Amino acid sequence: MKDIRDELRACRLCGPRFAATATAHRPNPVVWFGAGAKVLIASQAPGLRVHEANTPFWDASGKRLRCWLGMDEATFYDRDKVAIIPMGFCFPGYDAKGSDLPPPAICARTWRAGALSMLGDVRLTVLIGGHAMRYHLPGFTKVTDAVAGWRDHPDGVFALPHPSWRNTGWLKKNPWFEAEVLPRLKIAVKEVLDE
Repeated sequence: MKDIRDELRACRLCGPRFAATATAHRPNPVVWFGAGAKVLIASQAPGLRVHEANTPFWDASGKRLRCWLGMDEATFYDRDKVAIIPMGFCFPGYDAKGSDLPPPAICARTWRAGALSMLGDVRLTVLIGGHAMRYHLPGFTKVTDAVAGWRDHPDGVFALPHPSWRNTGWLKKNPWFEAEVLPRLKIAVKEVLDE
């Protein structure tokens, strides 16, 4: 197992790509995982606030996600317990209309396998958003279907919509998520962390 974290933090592969975005920012890989983590948060890519703070989910989405997981901030940010490995380690920027750009595929191709191989015995994998689901779930088609099919995923795998406040409408249309999925997810998190 090769420790790739320092090399990953120094990555500048997407420098020209990010310079050409509406935000014209520089790469800043947010690397947040350790070898002993039991919980994997497989997410999409950092947002602007995360880029600036250099801390994953350091925004309103993070508060909502921690609530969904039933996890306090100290536990969530303990790299010996929780690994946060996105599909893109840097903020991809905004397009001219102010919408989030997708994580560049080159990031996952270059770094994902090495990052995942550093983890030990992951007991719970939480997939956030379509990009992470497409990578980890064979036959992935739609986010709603993947979230609703939580009973059909391999043991210890949950698919979640992005915890962005932009998804509040989705939550209202799908009350089964809070009624059925979140209670089971919180139980799974507690069981893994209490082991």
